[in-house]
Amino acid sequence: MTETAFYILLSLTKPRHGYGIIKHVEELSEGRLRLGSGTVYGTLTKMSKDGLITVFADEERKTVYEVSDLGKEVMRAEIGRLKELHRNAVTSEEEFQ
Repeated sequence: MTETAFYILLSLTKPRHGYGIIKHVEELSEGRLRLGSGTVYGTLTKMSKDGLITVFADEERKTVYEVSDLGKEVMRAEIGRLKELHRNAVTSEEEFQ
């Protein structure tokens, strides 16, 4: 999973529209990751096709995105993979000093 996709799914712990996702990812990454709208909407389109998110319109007719059950399952697996990666990096870190 790309970092962009990971952060987009991570930002969907509650339903959000595109701009809300962009701002939340920026906040989560402490400003390190600033996603352009083309990147976000392209990734959201792919995620929708893959069944990772659901798309609906809210009362203001804005498009809102929400993580699906499959998306949650994929995120749990990815978080587990990243935890393993972190453990192994910490274990081997001294070898690169």
